[in-house]
This record gives sequence, structure tokens and C-alpha cells, in this order.
Amino acid sequence: MSIKVPTEIQAACVPPLLRGEDVIGNAKTGSGKTIAFALPILHQLLLDPYGIFALILTPTRELAFQIADQFAVLGSPLNARTAVVVGGMDMMAQAAEMRSRPHIVVATPGRLVDLMRSGSGEWSLGRVKFLVLDEADRLLTSTFAADLQDLFAAMPSERQTALFTATLTPAIEALSEAEPRPGKKQPFIHRVLSNTETVETLKQHYLLCPPHVRELYLYYLLCNPPESILHLRREPPPAKGSKHSSKKSKKEKEEDDFPIPPPPTIIFVTHPRTAARLTLTLQQLGLPTTSLHSHLTQRQRLNSLGLFRSRTIPILVATDVASRGLDIEDVALVINWDMPGEGHEEEYVHRVGRTARAGRGGVAVSFVGGEEDGEEVKRIELRIKTQLTELSLPEGKVLEHLNLVSTAKRVANMELHDSKFGEREAIRRKKRARLEKV
Repeated sequence: MSIKVPTEIQAACVPPLLRGEDVIGNAKTGSGKTIAFALPILHQLLLDPYGIFALILTPTRELAFQIADQFAVLGSPLNARTAVVVGGMDMMAQAAEMRSRPHIVVATPGRLVDLMRSGSGEWSLGRVKFLVLDEADRLLTSTFAADLQDLFAAMPSERQTALFTATLTPAIEALSEAEPRPGKKQPFIHRVLSNTETVETLKQHYLLCPPHVRELYLYYLLCNPPESILHLRREPPPAKGSKHSSKKSKKEKEEDDFPIPPPPTIIFVTHPRTAARLTLTLQQLGLPTTSLHSHLTQRQRLNSLGLFRSRTIPILVATDVASRGLDIEDVALVINWDMPGEGHEEEYVHRVGRTARAGRGGVAVSFVGGEEDGEEVKRIELRIKTQLTELSLPEGKVLEHLNLVSTAKRVANMELHDSKFGEREAIRRKKRARLEKV
């Protein structure tokens, strides 16, 4: 991993964790929080190896797989075994993996509780030494409260606990000030020293455009990204055959007309349907695009993420399942197609934190088209203590592609309708509602 100098969060939190203290670590996104808890866990595991030794809880499945990958790299010299327990995967296979007592379990709370309830006592969390809540601000909400209560009750009270987050919420502050458990002392707390929640290397803009031509402005922005990130853009692969060939197939001539893809870009939207529609639209426009949202199977989600990580596909359209903790080092551009709603300004911080990571530069552009969006920009500026600057695009050049983009939108909407998007999810919701009544 080429780690030569510890980051601020690592230098602050590794020593108290090695001393056996509880820790609350607050740091900006991309500052190396995973390493800050992974190294102490592996060090203690080496001294007394057994399974299940450590439990790491995350709010999203993709983050769980990412953390497990880092443990696999760091723990390979120790032969440390890691299990990932998340929804959307084969529950029987996960149960078998838990019975083999892996050293480290990385899980989303709901699926782990389901496994506990369906098991027959062949494994337990009764000897867990380390508990880590990653993205603790999201985990310590009402969504996960019942599952966390069940998991905490199944673990020993003398366990060592660590909370890591980019956002200090009232719930976390209350925990830091609460009376410690018997035999424990107040947790060590590391707070980010900067006055802002976003990094200085991130350029943050808003783009004013009417809602009915928003796709038009997006297409122009993707084809003409800001100059500061142009060097991160990859040229499309050369056409097959000799570059001196005077004859080209019809397909190759069509490929020559395709736009040059942008640098690695994540476009954040609010709803899965918007993600699917926007993905189809950009694909129709010749821009390689994939999506990540809750209506995809877990295998499809991992495949999309893999294609984006490898830069095989440079554009990822995602809901907020991709905003938490994902470390994709060369993301150059983050676009907020939909602004986070009122009361969810922290999601903006997590979204734009997917770029400008570990000291690199990056650009964030938020689309603003109505009065509500304008108010949201003001609330976000107040939250991050930074002013967003306006990004201006040449209207005349943008409108040159009006017919092209309008056609792509119509085709995408027809494809979405024909695919009966969301029907399977609606059926699942009805089934869950019936079960809850029972």
C-alpha cells in the first residue's frame, strides 16, 4: 500500500487503540480511517489469534466489501480470515462461512442479525474483542437502532469499541460524554482540526440551468470537463486494425463520432429510477456509463463498481449507496444531479468526498434549477463553511446538441418503460408489508 507516513487520523487513533482504549475518530473523507482501525486489530489478533475476533459494522454493502479487501491485503502475512455478511448474497453460504469462525467479520447490521436469529448456536459473538462502527453517524440512527441493540447484547461488555465518522452528530457527541461502562474510562476522541468539512483541494461549483434542459447541460459538461481535471481523461481505444488503414467499417466510422469520455465521474441522484433513466440516456449519447442503486442485485452492484474502479467505464450514476466511504482514488468529478434534501446536508459532504482524496485535486458540480435547490445550496454553504462558485457553460454551444440529447432521452424513457423497471421491487415491498401485518 506504500504507506510511509501516517495520516492525522492514523497518528492520533492507532496508539490509544493499541493501549486498549475505546476511540471516537473524526476525520475528513479520504483520510485513511480504515487503516487507523485495521492495523491495531491485526496487531492484537497476532498476539491472541482466534475467531470471531473483530466485528466491523457498516451502513452499506459496498463499503463492507471494500473494508474486507483492505483487511485481506493487510492481514495476508498473518493468514487472517475475513468474512463479509451483507444482504443480497446467499444466506446459506454466509452461515457456513460464520460457522468456520473467521477472525474478522465485516457486516451490515440487518443481515448479521438475520443470521444470528436463523442459526442454531453454532457460532456466536460472545468472544468479540473489537467492535468498530464505520460511518458511525449513519449507523447511529433510528434505521439501525433495533439491529444494533441485538448485536450489542450478543457481545461481551468488556469489548473494545471504536467509532469512525466524517461527521460528528449529536448522537456521537452524546456517546462521547456518556458515563463509561464499568471498568472502562472515557473514550479517546479525535476531532478534525479544520474548520471545514471538505478538503481544500476540492473545487466546488454550482451550475444554474432550467430543469427541462438539464440533460443537455450534463452532456456538454461530460464532453467538456473543467480544465483542471482534463489530464485525468483517457482517450478511447484505437480502432481495430492498422491506424494507417484507409478503409473503415461502418461501425468504426460511427465510433469516430462518439465523444471522448470524461475523467472518472460519479453522478449522484436521489432515486433508483432516475439513475436507470440517466444511465440509459448517456449510453444512447455514446458515453460509457454504468449505475449503482438499490434496485440492482448485489452481483450487478459489485459488477458496476468493478467496471468503474478499473476505469473500463468512466461514468457511474449512483444513489447515496455510493456516497459512504468508497475509496476510488482517481475520481476526478462528482456531479450532484439531485441536491440532498433539507436536513441531509451531511450527504453532500460524503458525496463530494468521493473525489479530491488523499491530497489529490477534484471538482464537484451541483445542478441548481429551482428555488428549492438555491435554498439547499445556501444550507450546504453554511454547513461546510465554504462558498460554492458558479460554473458557467456557453449556452450557444450547449444548445447545439438539443436534438441529439432530446432523442436520447425519448429512447431511454421507452427502454425504461419496456423493461418494467421497479416492478420487482414493488412486489417485494408488498410482500414485506403483508409479513409485517402478520
